[in-house]
Amino acid sequence: MSSDQPQPAFVLVRPQMGENIGGAARAMLNFGLDKMRVVDPRDGWPNERAVAMASGAGRVLDGALLTETTEAALADCHYVFATTARARGLTKPVVTPEKAMQQAAEMIERGEKVAVLFGPERAGLENEDIARANAIINVPVNPEYASLNLAQCVLLTAYEWRRASAEFVAERVDMAKTDWATHSEMEALERHYEERLDEAGFFYPEPKAEGMKINLRNMWSRMRLTRADVQMLHGVMRQMVRWKDRSE
Repeated sequence: MSSDQPQPAFVLVRPQMGENIGGAARAMLNFGLDKMRVVDPRDGWPNERAVAMASGAGRVLDGALLTETTEAALADCHYVFATTARARGLTKPVVTPEKAMQQAAEMIERGEKVAVLFGPERAGLENEDIARANAIINVPVNPEYASLNLAQCVLLTAYEWRRASAEFVAERVDMAKTDWATHSEMEALERHYEERLDEAGFFYPEPKAEGMKINLRNMWSRMRLTRADVQMLHGVMRQMVRWKDRSE
């Protein structure tokens, strides 16, 4: 059964291939959506090919609402988006999937019910279906090849729903059982290398030595190293010194 999590209903209008219905179910569940509605599927319902393709997302199909008409599928909705790849000659707001799902999140937070229409694979939604929508979702695809598979369109829209309705960190670093090196640990690493390089006669000629040391310190400061990195670099220098001593 579908969850009670507030979310838009994804309405598949006259889908033709069971595989695409199953793919749409997987795409929905990937991003936390499970309220599917299916309007007059060509090959009947339930559909074995849809179940096979859905894999672990079978519960989306199990909870899907089956209707004979688009009108019936939208009966309880306050606002409807229709996805289409081409101009339809209808006067309606046209938004990207990102903007649409931002608006949907705001409306759903106010207690409104929102639906998104997805058309059949061959030609997409008919104007009669789009006329029932309040706004159009237009994916900014390559104008020379604007054809999107049903499941792909569902995936794009579901992804934008997830972005609009949940808090995510845009970038993170997985620390792999270590922490960032502290300033004092970096200072110790810098001194270690500077001292050993000085002993090796690296800072030459003398008039340029101080500038070379500043450049080296500046290089270290541009690196954000972990404690594991620092320990490894200490070990590298110690081993190089030991190798030099043995070779002599």
